[in-house]
Amino acid sequence: MSSEARASEPKKILIIGGGIAGLCAGVYARKCGYQAEVLEMNTLPGGLAMSWRRGEYTFETCLHWLVGSKPGADLRDYWEELFDISALRFVDPEEAARIETESGESLAIPTDPDRLEATLLARSPADAKAIRAFVGDVRRLGRFRMPYPDQGWAAQAGILLRDLPIFPTLSRVSKMTCEEYGARFQDPLIRAYFGRGELAQLSAVAVVFSLAWMSVRNAGYAIGGAQAIIRPIEKRLKELGGSIRYGARVERILVENGAAVGVQLAGGETLRGDWVISAADGHTTLNEMLGGRYTSPQLKTAYEKNALFPSYLQVSLGVGMDLGHMPHFLTYLLDAPLQIDPKTTVDLITLRFFHFDPTFAPAGKTAVICFLPTYNDSYWDDLRKSDMLAYRAEKQRVAEAVIERLERRVPGLRSAVETVDVSSPATVLRFTGNWKGSMEGWLLTPAIGFRPLPNKLPGLRRFRMVGQWVMPGGGLPCGPLSARPTLKEICREDGVPFTPGKRS
Repeated sequence: MSSEARASEPKKILIIGGGIAGLCAGVYARKCGYQAEVLEMNTLPGGLAMSWRRGEYTFETCLHWLVGSKPGADLRDYWEELFDISALRFVDPEEAARIETESGESLAIPTDPDRLEATLLARSPADAKAIRAFVGDVRRLGRFRMPYPDQGWAAQAGILLRDLPIFPTLSRVSKMTCEEYGARFQDPLIRAYFGRGELAQLSAVAVVFSLAWMSVRNAGYAIGGAQAIIRPIEKRLKELGGSIRYGARVERILVENGAAVGVQLAGGETLRGDWVISAADGHTTLNEMLGGRYTSPQLKTAYEKNALFPSYLQVSLGVGMDLGHMPHFLTYLLDAPLQIDPKTTVDLITLRFFHFDPTFAPAGKTAVICFLPTYNDSYWDDLRKSDMLAYRAEKQRVAEAVIERLERRVPGLRSAVETVDVSSPATVLRFTGNWKGSMEGWLLTPAIGFRPLPNKLPGLRRFRMVGQWVMPGGGLPCGPLSARPTLKEICREDGVPFTPGKRS
């Protein structure tokens, strides 16, 4: 091939990781005229944005709600650039959650602010002042319009002026942990809604914003779960001429003369590109793929001191019962602690009953999952590697303990359990490589806030990072929110028009 022919070819971007951020980066790259190849170490796209089948049942590990489900609201236009979101069917719950005790006390958290206020006041009149302040925060943040990180202040002056009266609320709530925010209430069930245990240090703004988005119907659940979003983005990438290569584990990012020029795969194969984007685990990218050669004081501090979302065990049950009478999301406060592993006990479990998603179980049956956070990822990973029989026995022990608690709440459930599936932090490490098995990267604490980490590294040209290790708080929105500005930067550096368009 002549040098003229090579020069006329579109530049190529290699994207490490086929989760939400990597797929979004691939779509934006193709829309801007680049060749795009996504390299995914597993056989399916999505990373932790995953659902899977066990017999008649489908289980879900990611999607609780999707910001951008409402036409014309925050983030909707970004999703429309990536896939045909209008083809999805969303469910907007009337309750965000329900908190129950084993003794039978119960508190619903309605998504409608008026009903929320009335419900909480009926529950605890002594908390009237704190309740009205909380509901006021929900109403104000429900009117907040999110400024986009890649569109500049001048272009968003109208939004910022409209948001100006809301900034004091945003600032105040962002500086409080869930534990601090909940401590204002006397009622124990209201306090429990704001979190205990592993997630108590999460910024209160995460909880208040989730309710605010639900109150304006912009945080619906997509029928079909996370893969109902991932698969259309993968399809769009391919329609645009991009490619995704499965079973392609990147071991090393190739650097020449201070610029990323390609990658080396497990097995020794090398691929060349004009740009490399890592949408993979941040710790692995920096310390293994790049050998620790490119960092900064800010990144060192983050990886040494920032809090992470915990890893988790997930007990998934296929139950041959119609559990439509159960809340879709239940925080169940236990009379006696449940031991998860040698370093972890919990005094509550969170349960999701997927009776609202007909794709997850046959009629008359229900998929149920129980989420159990732990920071003891090394225990589960070491046990799996050293003693598979003991590892399986420990997973079964936890599953039996969860079923026992559920049987107390739903008599007859134990005999109706048809499928049991348990994933552990070892599962997360094996399938996603997430550092310490973390479910969403950086924990959105008051100290970290919404400030993203740098997406480029000192001394390394033609390289960028996207995803949850750049964007604190994780979740599906970190895909477009990190990938879009990154592709805009790449286009600017190459003198290429940034043309994200809308889905045609």
